[in-house]
Amino acid sequence: MARLTKKQKEARAKIDRSKLYSVQEASQLVKDITNVNFDASVDIAVRLGVDPRKANQMVRGVVTLPHGTGKDVKVLALVTPDKEAEAKEAGADYVGLDEYLQKIKDGWTDVDVIITMPSVMGKLGPLGRILGPRGLMPNPKTGTVTMDVAKAVSEVKAGKIDFKVDKTGIVHAAIGKSSFSAEKLTGNANELIQTLIKLKPTAAKGTYIKSINLSSTMSPSVPVDPKAV
Repeated sequence: MARLTKKQKEARAKIDRSKLYSVQEASQLVKDITNVNFDASVDIAVRLGVDPRKANQMVRGVVTLPHGTGKDVKVLALVTPDKEAEAKEAGADYVGLDEYLQKIKDGWTDVDVIITMPSVMGKLGPLGRILGPRGLMPNPKTGTVTMDVAKAVSEVKAGKIDFKVDKTGIVHAAIGKSSFSAEKLTGNANELIQTLIKLKPTAAKGTYIKSINLSSTMSPSVPVDPKAV
């Protein structure tokens, strides 16, 4: 087992493992124990009482974080010529169609989100094996396949993220940066948690929110009291 560094020991010492923190307390504590020399990402992990192997217990959705993600999200808009101007005005980093489809076929995937139109999805089908594993395939359920391209681009740039419960029943999401105030991290975390609560499957029985943890890049996790949310 790898030995802990002095900074890692100091960070762990600040966390009371016999306590479950409020979201506000956990947000401040994550900031206090983050000691890397870059603006670390702050993440939330919510363990749900669902069986993701069953279709009627799958939890997936989108949420617009009120204070954004702190990340410069690179957006590719795969649209027809008549939609190019509005996509550019909304802030898309790359706009076009056939030339970008060819770039993707050649292995280019240097974007965070792809937004497209229903009429273009047929051309994206053959690229599923490239885009799927990277989480880049547009999906109507996440709002990335739409005729209102400008709105979709604006929302993603403003902090809209999509999430999906993994095979172990956990939802992972980035909710900001360590440079954010504790209040902003709290607001973003609460927005995601409340969205998850609204999406509770009717087939899910027993405790739904089993555990919540906040952490930053390379920091230990801080446990949050599920009952406090």
